[in-house]
Amino acid sequence: MDWLNGLEAHWVWLSLGLVLAALEMLAPGVYLIWLAVAALATGLLTAVFDISVPLQVVDFVFLALIAAFSARRFLRDKPIESSDPLMNRRGARLVGETALVVTAIEHGSGRVRIGDSEWIARGVDVSAGERVRITGTDGASLLVEPVALLGESSAPPAEA
Repeated sequence: MDWLNGLEAHWVWLSLGLVLAALEMLAPGVYLIWLAVAALATGLLTAVFDISVPLQVVDFVFLALIAAFSARRFLRDKPIESSDPLMNRRGARLVGETALVVTAIEHGSGRVRIGDSEWIARGVDVSAGERVRITGTDGASLLVEPVALLGESSAPPAEA
């Protein structure tokens, strides 16, 4: 381990910071970026002030805690808003649409057709061929209610 004696401590901290930042890119959402910030700051402080190794470790720990908790508080107060919050929730995107009952909803369960796909539906009993409106989702099931209950005409609208 004689090769470690030739290394300057600030280069070790700066390299560790870059490695942690690269790992954050490979595994996003793990909060390694805050450890990377702390390691880079420790490297800069070590280069400027030439502090001892135990103080470097203490510095890194405190900077990591400060960075992580500051980021947590900042992101809690100002969360990152998604441009499409329903992107991975296909059933939630269908709320408000009308669907055709293909398998009668009996005892609270049946199947409906929306476009070219069929979904499990739950709601009040409705016979096959009737129109229902999607009011919500429960896992992979759609929650539906008859269109007639919503005050709309009994004539079925055009195919969805």
